Amino acid sequence: MAGTTLTIAQQKGGSGKTTLAVNLAVYFLQAGRSVAVLDTDPQGSLGRWFMTRRERQGDAGLEFSTASAWGVSYEVEKLRKVHDVVIVDTPPKADADLRPALREADLVVVPVAASHVDLWATSGVLELAERESRPTLLVLNRARAGTKLADMMTQELQDLDVPTAQTVIGNRVAFAETLGDGLGVVERAKSGPAAVEVVALAKEIDEATGL
Repeated sequence: MAGTTLTIAQQKGGSGKTTLAVNLAVYFLQAGRSVAVLDTDPQGSLGRWFMTRRERQGDAGLEFSTASAWGVSYEVEKLRKVHDVVIVDTPPKADADLRPALREADLVVVPVAASHVDLWATSGVLELAERESRPTLLVLNRARAGTKLADMMTQELQDLDVPTAQTVIGNRVAFAETLGDGLGVVERAKSGPAAVEVVALAKEIDEATGL
């Protein structure tokens, strides 16, 4: 049985795509799944995280690959034959180059940072995903809990009439610290708030995809 592919996509930079990709990958790895991550962003942040992890641990525990737009379909097909979960990190744009990564997705996870500019930028990704008939899940990311802005953004995401995660990912230092060390938050402080949020989101993705 082929593995499940999650594509992390958002038109605007700074939405936290790579951080989300890394932490979901580590969660599924810790949960006993075979995991591959695919970096299609020329910036290569996911690749730098992987190399840091490999240098730190020797065995990163998961497979890493890269592909440009035209090679994404082939690479995903190859990876999902031998892995339970394939997570695709994409460039911050919504155009024809993104379509192969969307087309291969069992679920398109769309992080939306807590600002109206980020919310407005979401429409391009949602339109492309709809054209490819791919299911989506919006995730409010980098939010400050208890603020009026976070509450307003939560309501506005729900008003889009697009599936939205109940879990809100906070704007927490732990995400940046662990990323720089080649880790995920569930590996450092399993009971910390950042790890609790990642686990809750991953369980929602489990339910949405049947992982």
